[in-house]
Amino acid sequence: MDVFQEGLAMVVQDPLLCDLPIQVTLEEVNSQIALEYGQAMTVRVCKMDGEVMPVVVVQSATVLDLKKAIQRYVQLKQEREGGIQHISRDYGIRNRDEVSFIKKLRQK
Repeated sequence: MDVFQEGLAMVVQDPLLCDLPIQVTLEEVNSQIALEYGQAMTVRVCKMDGEVMPVVVVQSATVLDLKKAIQRYVQLKQEREGGIQHISRDYGIRNRDEVSFIKKLRQK
């Protein structure tokens, strides 16, 4: 297990993967690589309390994929912070809700 952690520490030191947390999962590494290749996008979900959740989904994601990505993000955050164990699976997204995607303009 120590060999794995050492190898993982070396991977996280890579400039493309340096913004990943220390307790990174394989899914997070794959998502970051997909972002770098342009196969995925980061959706910033704003909660009503002002918290922003950066969620990574593939380019052809559906609302269900977004919902599952938000669920994974919240679960990982709860595991890392050791907060509330029971959380609602609702996430505020229901059938026929309007979900807006706003393209972020790049500054040149």
